[in-house]
Amino acid sequence: MRIEAEEFRRLVERHQRMVFSLALRVTGEYGTAEEVAQDAFLELYRWLGAEQSPPGSEDHVRFWLRRVTVHRATDALRRRAVRPESAAEEWVEEQHGCDAVAQGAGAVSSAELNAALTARLEELLQTLPEAMRVAVVLRYQEEMSSDEIARLLGQPVATVKSHLQRGLQLLRRKAAVTLKEYVR
Repeated sequence: MRIEAEEFRRLVERHQRMVFSLALRVTGEYGTAEEVAQDAFLELYRWLGAEQSPPGSEDHVRFWLRRVTVHRATDALRRRAVRPESAAEEWVEEQHGCDAVAQGAGAVSSAELNAALTARLEELLQTLPEAMRVAVVLRYQEEMSSDEIARLLGQPVATVKSHLQRGLQLLRRKAAVTLKEYVR
C-alpha cells in the first residue's frame, strides 16, 4: 500500500513536535535531534509504503514513532561516543563558572529564574547515563507508564523501574549539589 503525500504530510505535522522533542531530550543536541527526527520520519515513510495493510490506529503510529526515535537517538549517542558518566562532584567542578555568574546576577525576574532553572535541569538530564535518561524522558516528558516504556524498549518492567529509580536518585543528588542558588 502506497501512502499518499498529503496523508504522510499530516502524519508528520501531527507527530513532529513529539519526535523532535524526544530526540532532543535523549541526545541533548539540536542538530543531532533534527537528524534523528528526519531519520524517524524517513523510516515511517518506508514502513508505511511497505505495509500491506493500513498502519492501524493513531496510538500504534505514535508508539512506533517513539520506539524508532529512541532507537535512532541512542544510536546517535553511541556514534558520538559520549564520555562515561562522571560523579556529581566532578560535574560541579566543570560547572564552577556557571555558579559565579548566577550568584553575581543580582535581582532577576521569575521568568528569568524559571528559564535558568530549566536550562540547568536540561544540563543535569544530559549527564545521566543513556538508559536512565531514556527512561526518565519517556516517563516524564511522554508520560508513559513503566509497562509502556518496557514494551517500547523491549526490556523487562523491573529494568525500566530500576533505570527510573536510579536516574531520579542521581538527578536529585546532582540537583542538591548544583542547584543551591534556586533553593531557599
